Amino acid sequence: MSGEKAPSIWFRDRHPEDLNQQAMGNMVGHLGIVFTEVGPDFLVATMPVDGRTRQPAGLLHGGASVTLAETLGSFGGYLTVDASRFACVGQEINASHLRAVTAGIVTGIARAIRIGRRSQVWGINITDDRDRLVCVSRLTLAVVDKSEAGANG
Repeated sequence: MSGEKAPSIWFRDRHPEDLNQQAMGNMVGHLGIVFTEVGPDFLVATMPVDGRTRQPAGLLHGGASVTLAETLGSFGGYLTVDASRFACVGQEINASHLRAVTAGIVTGIARAIRIGRRSQVWGINITDDRDRLVCVSRLTLAVVDKSEAGANG
């Protein structure tokens, strides 16, 4: 496959800079989450372990890990659909916190487990600076028609 580009799952091309621009002025930007890579079938983002993301005991807050996971999966869902017609909204998320982190940067990588017409499931792994698994999460998204979304909300 020399010179051939790997097939992509994305509906449209995006670059980390585009995603970071969308993250400005909301929770994603507030927590310091930064997209670093958009691969053919995955997204990568980092988040600092600092005063914004630690719990009072000094450890990475589980809610911050879940926010990183949901951010990655939700942006992934958004990139796989025609955003002029559909929206992806979170239905369920779970997380297993496996290792404490007190400082540094954590990195999340999201990969689609299933991309369906009406639902998507994303797996997100979060690692520390030493590439040790910190959190494993799974996010289920509903894919809703934007013309119907307002009637149910």
